Amino acid sequence: MRSNRRGMALLAALISVLACAPADEPPPDQAMSAVAHTAGAPGIGDPDFPTDGNGGYDVSHYALAVDYAPTTKRLEGVTTIQAAATQNLSRFNLDLSGLDVRGITVDGSPATFARKGDELTVTPSAPIDKKARFTVKVTYAGVPKPAKDSANLGTYGFISTADGAFVTSEPNGSKTWFPNNDHPSDKATFDFAITVPAGVTAVANGELTGQPTTAGGKTTYRWSERHPMATYLATATLGKFDLRQGKTPGGIPNFAATDPKFRSSLDKLYTVSGEVTDYWGTVFGPYPFSSTGGVVDDYAAGYALENQTKPVYGGFEPDESIIAHELAHQWFGDSLTIKRWKDLWLNEGFATYAEWLWSEHKGKQSAEAFFNDYHKRPASDPMWAYPPGRAKPGDLFNQSVYTRGGMTLHALRKAVGDQTFFQLLKAWTAGHRYGHVTTDEFIALAERMSGKDLGPLFDAWLYQPRRPA
Repeated sequence: MRSNRRGMALLAALISVLACAPADEPPPDQAMSAVAHTAGAPGIGDPDFPTDGNGGYDVSHYALAVDYAPTTKRLEGVTTIQAAATQNLSRFNLDLSGLDVRGITVDGSPATFARKGDELTVTPSAPIDKKARFTVKVTYAGVPKPAKDSANLGTYGFISTADGAFVTSEPNGSKTWFPNNDHPSDKATFDFAITVPAGVTAVANGELTGQPTTAGGKTTYRWSERHPMATYLATATLGKFDLRQGKTPGGIPNFAATDPKFRSSLDKLYTVSGEVTDYWGTVFGPYPFSSTGGVVDDYAAGYALENQTKPVYGGFEPDESIIAHELAHQWFGDSLTIKRWKDLWLNEGFATYAEWLWSEHKGKQSAEAFFNDYHKRPASDPMWAYPPGRAKPGDLFNQSVYTRGGMTLHALRKAVGDQTFFQLLKAWTAGHRYGHVTTDEFIALAERMSGKDLGPLFDAWLYQPRRPA
């Protein structure tokens, strides 16, 4: 038996301290067990969006049951949340905008709740211990009101349309249609049961778990996304759609849907989505999810969003470049998700550079030509005054985050060479698959794989308010 003189000395000292302790002072283990249960923070800790998300717990799964009537625009929902406490919890918050809460249970017991703005504070009948798993069930109803932010995406969240709804929630619009922990740093799996009038199609993330069922003039669609997903990527886009389903040439299930107004684009959407998905698998590493595709809805959003497995295009026929961009996000943004919104260039810069790579792949304009064209812009161009490595909360989707972010990657490619650069992309997606990422982690990996000090390059392209030389 090996002796541990230091351990024996520490034990003796501890016994001495306890022997001399006042009788009314509990020993350390007893004191630890008496740690108070406290309220979870009303924000998850992102200083740029201080009330987004919530502290004190981590969600593992959402089960959404939604019944929506396009004629009245009324939604009735039941959201069941499975989570684990990250502290001793006396109460916790959920994010929910508008909508009337009818009741909440925690582990089957009724809970009390209060509302203040978009914060729904839940007090369970008994405190929740740290690391304990618990289930929250929220029953609610009302007419969803989308979020509006002209400085970012304009109108987003749950947006009513003539025949259903257009649902795109970046950056924080998922709370407009279901209670959740509304920040990308808390990802979870999802099940959807969406009930709509017969003749209306409900499209959500992941794959259908069976054939839709119709009864009493209503049809219920059940979808399941088995891979972790940020709340802003969840969708329940509803309407009359033409559908095409099958597999990509590489064998990945492919689902395309278009509003009848865009019927002529259905085959192109299906075919190009399949081709792009397969090609990105050779460039970025294996496709991270179980299906691909896209949806074109008749709502003039003026943007597209990379909803996980189901990119949505708002009121226009997407060209190959946009499809390439949104499907690149399945790796950069969806599988690899940012911890804080300030690192948004890791999503948008990578997807923009993917557009240039797709053009290069198709024998059109090269990434170098794109880079040079943008670099010719005068030093007074506003893009150079916005350092993309620190996205601004009031202007998240600035052109610089996209274009200058993409240029950063091309500058890196030129500095380390094609072989290292493309190996880096695959190592990046493989090392953080289904997880979270930061800019510092990407820089560290690039330096490790290239053997170069890349600090000056990233500083010039990401953090300086001027045009890099």
